[in-house]
Amino acid sequence: MTDHSNRIDKKTAMGKRKKKSQSIADTADRHHLYELSVQCSEAEIDFVDDTFKKLKGRRAKRLREDFCGTANVCCEWVKRRKSNQAIGVDLDTEVLQWGEANQLAKLKSSQRKRVTLLEENVLNVETEPMEIISAMNFSYWLFKERDQLKCYFQRVYEQLSDDGVLFMDAYGGYDSYKEIEEERDIEDGDATFTYIWEQEKYDPISGTLICHIHFDFEDGSRYEKAFSYDWRLWSLPEVRELLSEVGFEKITFYWQGFDDDGEPDGIFLPVEEGEADAGWICYMTAEKS
Repeated sequence: MTDHSNRIDKKTAMGKRKKKSQSIADTADRHHLYELSVQCSEAEIDFVDDTFKKLKGRRAKRLREDFCGTANVCCEWVKRRKSNQAIGVDLDTEVLQWGEANQLAKLKSSQRKRVTLLEENVLNVETEPMEIISAMNFSYWLFKERDQLKCYFQRVYEQLSDDGVLFMDAYGGYDSYKEIEEERDIEDGDATFTYIWEQEKYDPISGTLICHIHFDFEDGSRYEKAFSYDWRLWSLPEVRELLSEVGFEKITFYWQGFDDDGEPDGIFLPVEEGEADAGWICYMTAEKS
């Protein structure tokens, strides 16, 4: 008689060995890693909230986060004041579901009720007039044609309140045209991983910029292309011209300063002229009136 039990035991043992041999990259959560490496919703909302007050003399209540991803910024906004309401707009079902399960689920019930997530295209979405519309992390760069980006700005203009403000960011400098990789070590509890930003390709004729985010872990494994971006590297004059064409009356650039060691200090101040740095980051506001 054939001994099947021995075969079953071997299969079970092999299955256990496979589980034990899984790398950190195999089980890594890319959205969690992204939030640790790239996005600081607290600092972003600090800037947006305080800048709106400086511009308009009051605190805003209604914020819409376009290309919202995990809706981290929406969640941070409703935590600030009981009167705050947020709408997040994104086309990606998977990332919205992650945000529901991992960000909105952490909110108090009263806060959760003040967040609305819409799985829609920012070019078509209809929302109530918003005091703030935010398009951060260079997300609007996915519009690679002039008419597309102008159409987006026109839609934003129409759906802002009469004294509403559009907030965006941008980066540039001579390193932004290079095909390079940059690394940074990030702490995650007791562990450390390496965030890698890769600019794979830049085409000077079309302005196309292909970028990826990779993550390397302590066990030697890598999460290759956890995120990939096919953008146009828009210049600040191009963006300002398009904003003006759709009716925005005042456009302001906020430049990041540097500390005594030459490192970015996280403080963004309004400027008339930027600096020719190798790599700069700035915020922008476009006021409807």
